[in-house]
Amino acid sequence: MASIEIAPGVITGLMAKLATKSQVATRQGLAVTAAAVARQAQTNASTGRHAYGTPTPARPGTGPAIISQTLVNSIAYSTPLPHGVDWVSRVGPRMGMYPAYRGRTSTTPSSKYGRYLETGLRNGVTYPWLLPASRIAIVAGPVAFAAAFARISIT
Repeated sequence: MASIEIAPGVITGLMAKLATKSQVATRQGLAVTAAAVARQAQTNASTGRHAYGTPTPARPGTGPAIISQTLVNSIAYSTPLPHGVDWVSRVGPRMGMYPAYRGRTSTTPSSKYGRYLETGLRNGVTYPWLLPASRIAIVAGPVAFAAAFARISIT
């Protein structure tokens, strides 16, 4: 049986390449997953449409109906970044977006209004849109990560 000699540092170099490529694949997989959750949240926050001051066609326990489109337009995800040994991407309404009703700008930003819809209005009724959207990560995540890691080659 022939012996194989590996020059010093070859395995270390290959492992360094693999670690770097794994970081890139992780970022890509998480970005695709976060984008899928954001798209689903936008869909969930679009259960019908109605004018300001009129009854909502949305049923409690389902996503809210659109009045101004501000909540839907504000939903985004952040660039995945390393956070300790983990990676983080946040999905939800961007800060500082205010809806306009009948020519007047509301004093409640979409981020706050979105939280009220998700967790309960004054009357206790909820119109969840983000938590149900997060469940798509169970399906989209493994597919996105498998695709990202399948592209890794250390040659």
